[in-house]
Amino acid sequence: MIRPRLPFPRAASRLGALAAVVAGVLLASVTPASAAVPAGRYVALGDSYTAGPLVPTQVDLNCLRSNRNYPSLVAASAGSASFADVSCSGATTNDILNGGSGQLGISVPPQLNAVTSSTALVTVQIGGNDIGFSSIISDCARASLDSPFGSPCKNTYTAGGTDQLRARIDAAAPKVATVLRAVRTAAPGARVVVIGYPAIVPDSGYGCWPLVPIAYQDVPYLRGVEKALNTMLASTAAANNASYADVYTPSIGHDACKSSGTRWVEGLIPENSAAPFHPNARGEQGMATAVLAHLNS
Repeated sequence: MIRPRLPFPRAASRLGALAAVVAGVLLASVTPASAAVPAGRYVALGDSYTAGPLVPTQVDLNCLRSNRNYPSLVAASAGSASFADVSCSGATTNDILNGGSGQLGISVPPQLNAVTSSTALVTVQIGGNDIGFSSIISDCARASLDSPFGSPCKNTYTAGGTDQLRARIDAAAPKVATVLRAVRTAAPGARVVVIGYPAIVPDSGYGCWPLVPIAYQDVPYLRGVEKALNTMLASTAAANNASYADVYTPSIGHDACKSSGTRWVEGLIPENSAAPFHPNARGEQGMATAVLAHLNS
């Protein structure tokens, strides 16, 4: 999700090191039988969870995009007639519609430009940066230093009786809907699939501070926020003539607290090639498998 310009030491020095790492954050093949991917052009739209920052091999440094991200794996496995991956780390819904700039400051055209009337399949994974993914991670990680067993992050985001993160999700819903309507207008005959986000923290329990520096009582809260985001994406897809591919359920047991050989998403200090708190190659492959299973369903 990086709004990647992307995410511990002792007291002040720990905060400084954490801030540096957070700034850095911004910065097996899949072979199911025969995927029912529509014949024709496949276009992948999305943010860093789609692009695969730091996953080998990076083919677009401005967007931190890998040629082993899940769209590339889906296209290769399905034998798509043509393929355009315009996902870009840091992208929001606005970047899909209007363009922006990448990690090197080079301008990036609207991702929507890649969607043409001949497009047969469009996957869309967006919304994490619209709710402020990187700032949530950095704020909650920093707060955990002073209260590792408490809920400092939840306390901040729910102060005053309003859950700011749930409000951000509600505010992002019409933006995602606008993207889906624009895709449908550009490619009336395309199959449009909205992709959710995989598990970052464990699906139960209180996490693994300090490996993943989220305070114990904040883990259930942030897990609920991610599930609420995925629920919003699923309902928005259903309301806008699109389907929803669940990548969260197959990722359970592969969160950032698991061993380096099991996890799909890296923690604060990656042990596999990936950006902090982002999918590694195993995660991209896992999402590809989930997307292909959805297309076959």
